[in-house]
Amino acid sequence: MAKRGLEELGRRERQIMDVILKLKEATVEEVRKGLDNPPSYSSVRAQLRILEEKGWLKHREEGPRYIYLAAVSRRSLRGPALSRLLGSLFGGSRTGMVAALFDGDEPASQEELDRLGELVDRLRREGRPR
Repeated sequence: MAKRGLEELGRRERQIMDVILKLKEATVEEVRKGLDNPPSYSSVRAQLRILEEKGWLKHREEGPRYIYLAAVSRRSLRGPALSRLLGSLFGGSRTGMVAALFDGDEPASQEELDRLGELVDRLRREGRPR
């Protein structure tokens, strides 16, 4: 599958994908419960079928129920989304993007700062080219 982003989908389709990515797998009713102002059961079922036809979802059968799973990983969606954010909101500056995450109202935890430090140390050791 080519690199794709959720922006290719309609608003409700994105909401459905968000629910399934969060839950890892879900029935039609579980998806419905995860949506704001949920449409009818049959409407959600139809949208799930369309997302499956588009290659975004797959399903397995458990008795009479279909259990839907994402056919794409959250990680595969992350790259294109981050690239768009980086370019549009931060002028391509990774430092600006990270600074914006840590300059917010909520202070960073020690765990987050340690993880960030480890990442920076690893990138320096590996000598990653620009």
